[in-house]
Formats: sequence, C-alpha cells, structure tokens
Amino acid sequence: MALLATARPSLRRARLAVFGLFLLAGMAIGTWTARIPAIKHDLALSDGRLSLALLGIAAGAITGMLVIGRLVDRYGSDRVMIPAALAQGAVLVLPALAPDLPVLALSLFLFGVVNGTLDVSMNANAVTVERAYGRPIMSAFHAVFSVGGFAGSALGGVFASADVDPAVTFAVAGALILVVAVLSARWALRDTPHPREPETPATGIADRTAAPRRRLPQGAFFLGVLAFCGLIGEGASADWSSVYLHDDLGSSPGFAAAAFAAFSVMMTAGRFAGDRLAARLGPVALVRGCGLLGAAGLAVNLLIGTPVAGVVGFALFGAGLSCVIPQVFSAAGHRDPAQSGRALAVVASLGYTGFLAGPVIIGALAELVTLPRALLIPALLTLLVALAAPAVRPARTGGTDAAAVPTQANWS
Repeated sequence: MALLATARPSLRRARLAVFGLFLLAGMAIGTWTARIPAIKHDLALSDGRLSLALLGIAAGAITGMLVIGRLVDRYGSDRVMIPAALAQGAVLVLPALAPDLPVLALSLFLFGVVNGTLDVSMNANAVTVERAYGRPIMSAFHAVFSVGGFAGSALGGVFASADVDPAVTFAVAGALILVVAVLSARWALRDTPHPREPETPATGIADRTAAPRRRLPQGAFFLGVLAFCGLIGEGASADWSSVYLHDDLGSSPGFAAAAFAAFSVMMTAGRFAGDRLAARLGPVALVRGCGLLGAAGLAVNLLIGTPVAGVVGFALFGAGLSCVIPQVFSAAGHRDPAQSGRALAVVASLGYTGFLAGPVIIGALAELVTLPRALLIPALLTLLVALAAPAVRPARTGGTDAAAVPTQANWS
C-alpha cells in the first residue's frame, strides 16, 4: 500500500493516531477482563460455562483476523481500522447486557471480531507510518497497547470496588474509547488501496493476463510460527507464573502475584526501549538477543527454584519477549507492502492461537511432568525464536539491516 502523495497529515499526527488505536484496543481488553467476575456472578455461570462464553472472543478474534487481511490490502488500512475503532466501544457494552449464556457468547464473538479486525488493520497502518518515518517505531505502539490494558484494568477495578454495574463500567470505557477513536480518525495516515490485479504501466488498467501474485509474501507463515512461539510464552506467564510461585515454590499469594507483575512491567519497558535498540542493533540482533535473554531468564529461574529467582526469572522472560512480537509484525508488514494486510493476518492469527494455546499446553504437560518442567517448553520455544532470528531480516536497502524499513529523508 503506497502512501498518498497529496493531502496526508503530518507524520507525527499519524503516529499519534496509531498510538491512540493501540491504546483504545488495550483499554477495551483490560476493562473487559476486570469485570469478568461480575458478569459471571450476574449470570450465575459456573467456571465451565464461563469458559464456553470466553471461547466466543477467541473464535471471533481469529475470524476477524483471517477475514480482514484481504480487505486491508484491497481498500487500505485506514478504511478498515477507523470503523473498527469506532465500533470497539459499542461492542464492549454488549456483554453486560446479555441475559443468558448464548447471548453472552454471541456478544463476545462480535467483540472478538471487532478486536481482531482492529488488531490487523492498526498494525498494517503502523507499518505504513513506520515506512514513512524511515526508522523503527513499531515497538512503542505495542508498548502503548500494554499501557491501555493497564488503564482499562485499573478503570474496571475502580468501578468493581465501588460495586458499579458492569454496564455502566463498559459505557464509560466505551465513551472514552469513542473519543480516542474520533481523534485518531482525524489524524490517521491514509494509504492507497492495492488493486486486486496488477495494472499495466501504460494504462493503469488491471492486466488480467499478468502472472498471478503469490498468495502471501515469502516467509510470512514462518513469521507467524515465531509469533506463535512467542505468544505461547506470554499466555503461559499470564496464567501459570503465580501458580508456579505459590504452589511449587511455596510463596505467599501476594508475592506470587509479583511474578506476572514483574513480567508485564519489564515487557512494557522493553517495548518502549525496543525502537532505539532496533535502530542501533538491527532487528535480527535484537530478536536474537531478546530470545536468548528470555530463554535464559526463565530456564535459570526454574533451575534455582526459589521465589525471588521466580520473580527475577519472569521479569527477564518479559524483557526477552518484549521486542519479539513487534519485530515479527514489522517484518511481516514490510515484506510486501501490497500484501501487508494478508501477511499480518496470518501472523496475528497464529500468534493469538499461541496465546490461547499456551496455558492449555502447559496445564496438560504439568499433569504429566510437573509444572516446573512444563514451563521449560516456553523457554525452549523462546530459544527457537532466537535461533530463527534471521527470519525478521528486512530487504536490504543500501547494504545494511540496521533499520527495519527503508530510510526516507523527510520524517516530518
């Protein structure tokens, strides 16, 4: 997707618009998760019935991710992400209005579809803005998503502590999301849609006799596998880090909770530092170094087996994983600008599958070989990411891979 030559907003505003989209996407997820217990209580759901409803989000997100890639390439990322961003606040309210389990599952499916659509399209627009900047800026976007998640969780927690109805919570959060979406829509960078068929240079008319384009940019599926490996670690840390410290290492519940807190803080900090590191080291060296750090941190933690080592180990694991997903997404989006939507759809859907599958895989293995040994799987997969780091190498433009995107003289 090429940039429009005329009437484009300043790149700084375009960058702020993408920040806004990542922020509101994180806020929606964070607010929802904070009020899950209230929804469960109001509908008198058992754990098993609630898990059935939560499958709606997963199914919807993956459906949205897989379907939306071609639309992003055909119509442009801004034409997809702006409606999705505006819809995000509205669909957030629906679960609180559900009278029973089937309606809740359907509302969560719609929430997942919108969230998955926004995920792919905003990452595609982030790639477009990054290309215009001529230097790495993807990691900061993903860091702001984490900030949005914290903000949404805090907002939901405040309303929950005040015993406010979930519908009111979601309405307030939805209104904030709508404001951010409107501001982002005004500043978003427009990109040109790519025609379904290649055009002849002379006429600009689609040439139906031209050779068919590859379905996906080369290496997109393998980048999705790396996203799958990285997000297995994120999912496993979210669900099992506190359990490991409390049940296997004997720490108090409060100290056990510090493990995932340390993981989250270090992941966010690493992503804020990731763009400068990518510019200085290059994406391959950054992903390789992060993968080795994360794998070593988690493995040493499991070998030492003390609560303090557990918190430190998960902190290092979070720092190690922090830059992997942003660099994988950036590499996928830049591999072929005309097909960035489809490439990002594959990467996002495989990555999200890993995030969902990680806790299940670890739990099943824990039954067979104990939880500490099962947690070695994320460490090994992170080591695999480090070994496969050359997959994120960008196309060479001037003999160096120090930046993930071609250099452009005017960054604005």
